[in-house]
Amino acid sequence: MKTDGRRQRSVKAAEHIVEGHGVAPGIAIGRAFVVEHGISQVPEYNIGSAEVAAECQRFNEAVTYSQRQVGKLQDKARRLSGAAAEELGYILEANLQMLTGSRLVRGVEDRIGRQRINAEAAVQAEMADIAQSFSAIGDPYLAGRMQDINDVGMRLIRSLTNTPYKALSGLPEGTVVIAEEITPADTALMDPARIAGFATALGGAESHTAIVARSLGLPAVLGAADVVTAVKTGDTVVVDGGRGRIVVNPGSRTKARFRQRRQELAREQRLLARLRDLPARSRDGVEVTLQANLELPLELDMVNQVGAAGIGLLRSEFFFMNRDDLPSQDEQYTALSSLVEGMAGRPVTIRTLDVGGEKLAPALGQHFAASTNPALGLRAIRLSLKVRSLLEDQLAAMLRAGAHGPVRILLPMITTPGEVVQVREVLKRVARRLKRRGQAIAAPLPPLGVLIEVPAAALAADGLAQVADFFSIGTNDLTMYTLAIDRSDEQMADQFNSLHPAVIRLVGHSIEAARQAGIPINICGEMAGEPRYTALLLGLGLRDLSMAATALPRVKQRIRALDVSEAARRSQTILEQHDSGRIAAMLDDLNALI
Repeated sequence: MKTDGRRQRSVKAAEHIVEGHGVAPGIAIGRAFVVEHGISQVPEYNIGSAEVAAECQRFNEAVTYSQRQVGKLQDKARRLSGAAAEELGYILEANLQMLTGSRLVRGVEDRIGRQRINAEAAVQAEMADIAQSFSAIGDPYLAGRMQDINDVGMRLIRSLTNTPYKALSGLPEGTVVIAEEITPADTALMDPARIAGFATALGGAESHTAIVARSLGLPAVLGAADVVTAVKTGDTVVVDGGRGRIVVNPGSRTKARFRQRRQELAREQRLLARLRDLPARSRDGVEVTLQANLELPLELDMVNQVGAAGIGLLRSEFFFMNRDDLPSQDEQYTALSSLVEGMAGRPVTIRTLDVGGEKLAPALGQHFAASTNPALGLRAIRLSLKVRSLLEDQLAAMLRAGAHGPVRILLPMITTPGEVVQVREVLKRVARRLKRRGQAIAAPLPPLGVLIEVPAAALAADGLAQVADFFSIGTNDLTMYTLAIDRSDEQMADQFNSLHPAVIRLVGHSIEAARQAGIPINICGEMAGEPRYTALLLGLGLRDLSMAATALPRVKQRIRALDVSEAARRSQTILEQHDSGRIAAMLDDLNALI
């Protein structure tokens, strides 16, 4: 019996790895604390017609109680500092909106009366219905907003079932938190002095939880499906937030290896931080502009910390998150002007709305039939030109924000010069209207650019260059549309290859069209932020790269080590290749040589 016990303990302590998505880089080593679900099963039962009013009242009381809870969290958030405070404030404000006449609240009240079920079951059913509509979106960032709906829904269910909330305070120093899911609010209130890092079974890189983890500098792995069953409270675990791995019960050699990596990462970060005020200039004197992509306003601090020369891509979709109505012109102007002022004279390139009507339901989606394939349907500039009031409000907000600093306007999913001409006409009309009202606007009018992200735009780039003021290449969608591969489809992930010769040639063709027309061109897709591609992109003629702020220091480091003239000579040879494997091998050779 003793031998069997020793064997069981030995098996239990064996080192093993759980894979997930690395969303916040860094190495955490510590004892695990596994967070158990507070609600094992939501009660569901039918009610009589005479009980509907009382059940709705019970639900409304839960809404009011939840609003008070969020208000208390807002008070705590105000005592935080930095990006985490700003992000938590944004999240909690969105939570309050969802607790005030949102689709979730209205849907629950309707279900109680229509289906005659208890409030807890109605909340769960409405959450499932919203989740189903979100699952068809196909956009990782927008789909990640479902987590916000879940946070509010579970808060309501806890209130209705009188289930106590289990906070993460009071944990020992160096704890690694393991959970099925961690809310953004929980993440923002984690104390990095006590919590070393965390890992969850659910979630992805585009979620608010991931964003908060990055802002706090907490190593995190999300989407590790087996982590809750693989780890027990008290186990020693390593969370590798860069590579997306959780090592459970690591041996002494493994722990030593990760401690060494942690020291190397810290040393690397210190070295990269020193590059902030140095120019992005190659060994042979070529100056490169490095800008940052921005998902949410809270990322502005990071943009400034890394010394970005501007915002090369501001995604305006954040205005439309977690709401049933459309944002007003004034709302958009207030947020945009704050960002423009925060960049202190550096340019901000704002992309008009890049989603489809199905993603804005019910504010817009109810007006259109569902697309069989949303990626190929009524979306982006097509939607904006169809719903002119939507476009006019966005352009008006951008024009007004342009009075506070340099602004550029970027148009997504353009395929014909006529689309650019239509938008320019709308821009001029909106500008005249604002001037008549005495409102300050950008003078002269902001440059109007085309996002090269579909093969039609790349192949017709010479024509588009005649009506556009600048180009920006979006390699993510350009690769997707060129190869007919959904970049969010895990089954096809290994075939999603931006080094496919067709993609490289479309990029090269766009650069040449811009050069001949004498208009600026930059790249804002994932390729821009990967140092492996830097020599190729500069060799093809790009001199302006926009990327996630966290990627900028490493790309600058790579540029400062490059000889661009040699990269240009070798890149032309790469452009002539017909095989992805050959291109990858030549690129690796190029990187090894220069």
